[in-house]
Amino acid sequence: METPVLNPAASHPLWQHQLGLLLESTGEGIFGIDLDGHCMFINRAGAQMLGHEVRDVLGSNMHELTHHSHPDGSHYADTDCPIFNAFRRGLPCRIDTEVFWRRDGSAFAVEYSSHPIMDGTQVRGAVITFVDITERRRQAEALQQAKDELGQRVQERTRELSDALAQLRELSAWLDKVREDERTRIAREVHDELGSLLVALKMDVNWIGKRLGEQQERTPDAAQAMREQMRCKCTNMSQLIERAVDNVGRIITDLRPSILDHQGLWAALEWQAHEFVQAAELELDWRFDVPPGVELPEPAAIAVFRIFQEMLSNVGRHAKASRLGIRIGAEQGRLSISVRDDGVGAPAQAFEAATSYGVLGMRERARHFGGRIDIESRVGEGSTFRLHLPLAADACGGLR
Repeated sequence: METPVLNPAASHPLWQHQLGLLLESTGEGIFGIDLDGHCMFINRAGAQMLGHEVRDVLGSNMHELTHHSHPDGSHYADTDCPIFNAFRRGLPCRIDTEVFWRRDGSAFAVEYSSHPIMDGTQVRGAVITFVDITERRRQAEALQQAKDELGQRVQERTRELSDALAQLRELSAWLDKVREDERTRIAREVHDELGSLLVALKMDVNWIGKRLGEQQERTPDAAQAMREQMRCKCTNMSQLIERAVDNVGRIITDLRPSILDHQGLWAALEWQAHEFVQAAELELDWRFDVPPGVELPEPAAIAVFRIFQEMLSNVGRHAKASRLGIRIGAEQGRLSISVRDDGVGAPAQAFEAATSYGVLGMRERARHFGGRIDIESRVGEGSTFRLHLPLAADACGGLR
């Protein structure tokens, strides 16, 4: 904006009328001050923003009237005022960090410009334009707050994602260890039990083969006695084979119970529950309330079975319980399984620890099928594990 220069023609009535129309046609506040800071003119928009009538402002010291204090209410000396610097030093300015004060004592955020009025080389005063930027400031602050909140949420989500990835890596490492431990256990059982049985069977087969080769050289009585020994040996071999078959079946059951394939999930859960309480010497309160026809697809059924196994495993490892309550039900399109013990319990936060890999594994399995795991536990009051899993429409059967 160029510095205003007084033109002698401006004193002509026509020019004054046109300048008056110009002042009143703008929504900005405009006023002029002389070298003493007194108001020479002000448009109606400016007076209204300040809460005054035009006639009340004319002749007033504008700094004392509307610019006397900082936003915090502290005194604002006119020697520091940028408006006055426009004619004292010939320095135009544009400020948007201050406030003007209204007649009622309230302040509003303002953006103003001050330019010296020149008469040739002499400064005659200054012209000031200003606008109320309260709404703009509010919007800017709201935008900044929104940006800050968004940035904070991004940081929180990034941190949560980082934590989740770290948990997944730890869970993956734990699952690898569990699988390796399981392989080691199975290899040990195959070596220690099946291996010894097969070695014994091999020795018996070699013994029989050797005796058969000598049979023709024996007397009839000796041959008959040898046949009796062979029958005994075959009986012993049959028993060894039965033991081997039992061991193979037990290993297979540990890996994947055949009842899960042959009789379905519900029978497998009941079998697993009774197997567990028998081994752990616990009392069982079993309640099953799933309508006929409700079945889960195989992937979901396997996940539910493994979650149930982990719930029981947690009871066996930590609970020191004497009684176990199991509830299995389905209603309104959801499957629910709860396992409650009367053991020692634990602080609730213990199950949220990053190293609670069993709980993490259960939750990941449940989450994969749209479900969740809820845990309630108090020291001295036992623990309750609950699985909630949505049932697909084709799995609901007779469920209402």
